[in-house]
Amino acid sequence: MTTGPGVTFAPRDPELPGQTVVVIGGSSGMGLETARRARAEGADVIITGRDPARLRQAATELGARDSAAFDATDPAALDRFWDGRPPTVDHVFVTAGGPYYALLPDLDHARAVRDFNEHLWLAVTIAQHAVGRVRAGGTLLFIGGTGARRPGPGLALTAASTVAMPALVACLAIELAPIRANLIAAGFVDTPLSASLLGGDLERRRDELRATLPIGRVVGPADVAALAVHIMANTALTGATYDIDGGQQLVAG
Repeated sequence: MTTGPGVTFAPRDPELPGQTVVVIGGSSGMGLETARRARAEGADVIITGRDPARLRQAATELGARDSAAFDATDPAALDRFWDGRPPTVDHVFVTAGGPYYALLPDLDHARAVRDFNEHLWLAVTIAQHAVGRVRAGGTLLFIGGTGARRPGPGLALTAASTVAMPALVACLAIELAPIRANLIAAGFVDTPLSASLLGGDLERRRDELRATLPIGRVVGPADVAALAVHIMANTALTGATYDIDGGQQLVAG
């Protein structure tokens, strides 16, 4: 689409001016890209991550207001993090944790418990900390997935978490109101985490998705970031799950 001569567009106001966005898991991938997008929309950002060196690099790149290196699933560490933060923030985006796939004979109980801690229990703990800290109309925003909605071998734990998260978030939206709670359910997103999970199969998976997805390309962190910032800015949104998978659920495989 082109515009004729003399057509001008008024500059757009930033969507998050003067707001504070906390990104739990903000040193890479979707978290880092969302922090970057929030900064571009006028927000201050506070990011966390497990890897101190990677976190320092991300914080410097972003011009972050603050950063803290710790394991978000450690309740004591999470308590210490919030004790040192501003008394009120506007939004909290939680991207920590990745999926755990295992056939039942190979399932590692300790890792399975850790996986649930990184998803369901972390969301509950963050919600507890939100009371009195996240302003009215602000939002808690969590990352879930769409891939395990189809039953399959090795997906039992991930499927259970996939089904549970929307129900949990809907309940949080009622209990925490007027704080908002929402969930982004992502399909394959081309992130460092995806690369570590797929290893040598990464490029094959990218090619497969480019050939089969209705959008004709792979979903990237910037796509998720744009959705995340929209959910933060639109104060009518709460208690909902927003799929972002490029139409992956509409095609076989």
